[in-house]
Amino acid sequence: QVQFVESGGGSVQAGGSLRVSCVASGNIPNGYCMGWFRQAPGQEREGVASIDTFYRYTYYADSVKGRFTISQDNSKNTLYLQMNGLKPEDTAVYYCAAQPRYLISNCYNFLFASPETWGQGTQVTVSS
Repeated sequence: QVQFVESGGGSVQAGGSLRVSCVASGNIPNGYCMGWFRQAPGQEREGVASIDTFYRYTYYADSVKGRFTISQDNSKNTLYLQMNGLKPEDTAVYYCAAQPRYLISNCYNFLFASPETWGQGTQVTVSS
């Protein structure tokens, strides 16, 4: 089973940028959805962005569309989330996860999925 280690979080002011990374313990398989989720204190975990590892189609939550970009580098077994125009409401712990596409039909649905395996997460704090 592939394990994930997230990194790259930090504290920035509103309007700033951060890039968080997720290194997988093995090769990123084709036919999977990979994605970023986040959880703010007292709130449920929500899907932020997902990518089809074969077709490279990307999907975003409405709250981050136009500001965040998800990408993958198979040579480094790494998933990225570039976050620009950060807002205080983006403050959360960010997690990456993966799931076979056939289980959920398409990677847009992955934004609403509940994967079984999570990394430890990386904290992103945006101050106003």
